[in-house]
Formats: sequence, structure tokens, C-alpha cells
Amino acid sequence: MSVTALDPTTALVVIDLQQAITAVPGDPHPMREVLERNVRLAEAFRAARLPVVLVRVSFAADGADLLPGRTEQPRPGRAMPEGWDTLTPELHDPATDVVVTKHNWGAFHGTDLDVQLRRRGVTQLVLTGVATSIGVESTARAAYEHGYHVTTAVDAMTDMDPEAHRNSVQRIFPRLGETGTTEEILDLLAKTR
Repeated sequence: MSVTALDPTTALVVIDLQQAITAVPGDPHPMREVLERNVRLAEAFRAARLPVVLVRVSFAADGADLLPGRTEQPRPGRAMPEGWDTLTPELHDPATDVVVTKHNWGAFHGTDLDVQLRRRGVTQLVLTGVATSIGVESTARAAYEHGYHVTTAVDAMTDMDPEAHRNSVQRIFPRLGETGTTEEILDLLAKTR
């Protein structure tokens, strides 16, 4: 695990840190610690005048935009509590942040994320969020396929299953880019500015 460089135009992309999701305990990293690390990263990226992209998942109240298909595990129900998809306020700066709403696991398919990044000249992404093995991994795979340099801040993400988190961190992310800690990324960011 080591992050060797941050491109001049690197974006922080935070996956699904929103009201209902941050209320769930994370494993192996407690959700409170993940949120605190993401706040530190977002503040540092904003101070460096680099893009902060907050990705939230949402579905229509009637469930019309839920993905079709058979699955062996239950999918989210149609009746989600009001405000469940609201971004976590301590993380979100409406004046500067780009907000992308997704209806799938990954943040690229069916959204304008790629357009938002390319318009800003972004060549590298630092990915964080929840869940490591679902939203973050799906986004990391697509970012790699879109030609971005991918960096994952592995202590600024968590899962509901520690083994799924470990699998993504140890087996998948190193094949897509570089992995590191929040501190390593903050140190590199400070050195390059």
C-alpha cells in the first residue's frame, strides 16, 4: 500500500456518505471515523482548489428506477424514509462541491460524472465512501476503464462485511490503481501544493 503521486488535477470522489447510510455501523472501520476522515480529505481538497465530488444514491419514491432483474439477495425496498438520501451535512459544501446522483452501484453509469470530471481537467480520482465492495469498487472499476488514475483511501471507506472490504482492498484495488491511507494522501497533497 502506497500512493506515489497525485496528478495536478486530482478529484476527491466520495461515494454514498448520506444520512441513512452513515447511520449504519461500518466494518472494519466505524462509520464515524470514515466520515471524519472524509471531512478532512474534503477540506484539504477544497483548500487546494481541487474538485470534491459527492455521489449519492437515490431512487424514485415509487421504485420506478430500481434496477430490474432477479437477485438472490433482497434489494432496497420502495419505501425509504424521507431524507434518507440527503448528503451528510458536515461533509457537503454546497458552494463548491459537485453532486452526482446515481441509481446504480457505480457512480459512472447513467450519470454525468465523467463529463463533470473531464470539464475540470481531472486525470486522477481519490475514491472513498461506502460500501467498499459495492459502490466504491464499482466506481473504481469504471474509473479505471475510463482511463483515470485511481487511488483509494482505504481507511476512508468501509463496508458492512469486513471480509468483503478486505477482498476489495487486497485483491481488486491494487489491480486498478494505488491504495493508501488518508494521512498518506493528505501528506502528498500538502507536498504538491
